[in-house]
Amino acid sequence: MDLSLFRQNNLLYTQETLSRYQAGGYHPVNLGDTFSNGRYKVHHKLGWGGFSTVWLARDNVQKRWVSLKILTADSQVSRELQNLKHLESRSRGSLSAHYVVRLLDFFTHKGPNGVHQCLVFELLGPSVDKVLADYHESHDKLCPETILRMSTQLLEAVKFVHSAGMCHGDISGRNLAFTCTQLLDTTEEQLFEVLGSPEVEPLARIDGMPLENGLPTQLVKAAEWVNWIDEDDEEIRLLDFGESFLHGEEPEKLAQPGTLRVPETIFTNCFDYRVDLWRTGCMIHSFLFTAYPFWYLGEDEVLIFQMIGFVERLPAEWESKWKSMQTRSNHDLTAEEDSAISKLERRFAESVHEPTLSPLLQVTKGLMRFLPSSRITADEALALLHNLKDDQSSLAFGREDTDMPSSQ
Repeated sequence: MDLSLFRQNNLLYTQETLSRYQAGGYHPVNLGDTFSNGRYKVHHKLGWGGFSTVWLARDNVQKRWVSLKILTADSQVSRELQNLKHLESRSRGSLSAHYVVRLLDFFTHKGPNGVHQCLVFELLGPSVDKVLADYHESHDKLCPETILRMSTQLLEAVKFVHSAGMCHGDISGRNLAFTCTQLLDTTEEQLFEVLGSPEVEPLARIDGMPLENGLPTQLVKAAEWVNWIDEDDEEIRLLDFGESFLHGEEPEKLAQPGTLRVPETIFTNCFDYRVDLWRTGCMIHSFLFTAYPFWYLGEDEVLIFQMIGFVERLPAEWESKWKSMQTRSNHDLTAEEDSAISKLERRFAESVHEPTLSPLLQVTKGLMRFLPSSRITADEALALLHNLKDDQSSLAFGREDTDMPSSQ
């Protein structure tokens, strides 16, 4: 779509792609629109993805704020809805008890671009990516208790998903968000103090001609959570199960952001639920260092070079492919000599000085092994985390006991 045909503003270029507002694509939403026979009224935009837009809505029946996800019309059979129903059937209660986002309602809505599946979720706060980016920009770190809590809750969520015979398939900071329990019953004005008020620009053609059918009449900037400060007090939730699949029903390809690509998808033609374990290790690293362990600019060989020695050497069965990748590369990718200390251990030694965080080194090392069969499970990671914490507590108690003055 030629954006030069429209009156120019920043939102034309920074929000969801206008060309997706066509038959089979996004549903055009304007602030104040209502859905499900007037039950849900839209007050702000929370975000968007390739197959959905997400809106802050007021549930006029339950009198609470919710998140309304409207899928593109070509996503009519919602894999995410099927996956969430499967998880609900295995949850023995609320999904939130397993740190998975709660699905509150679902319905379909007919619009100019087709029939859209709509999913209503509990309202969540900002994504973990957003909060970590803010900390990184200010050269700050999350407090140790928050890092441990987030790591434990993510592992609990992955353990539950895997126990239900499912792989999430897209664990990332974008698909993790904080709860916002303090804001669920607030007024719109109080909520906007945290989210930021909606920034809206009318969508209009320069030539004055009417908009094509299916386009929204306004562009809305996604909420930025400008005054969010509650990450130390809230839980996290795993969300977006659109890429999820059952064990044994792996898709041919996996959608992956470059920085979070899983090594077996580069070196082999197969993968399974254990991609979640590598990605969980990457997320725990990001909790600790406010950055992912690797950067990616489109070249697999540069990504693999960063991975080698991060926890361990490349497996022997992958070395021939790695040599062929190096031969094709224009980069000088001379591997470091074998070291008794991994890159991850070095990073910990240089930057993590809080003793309570030391158990996360062994957990991350166990999750980020090259061969999926070598990775520890989420259950084993939780056990390791608890055992190491208990050992630390025992040592600390022993030291305190030793330091106590004699009563004689």
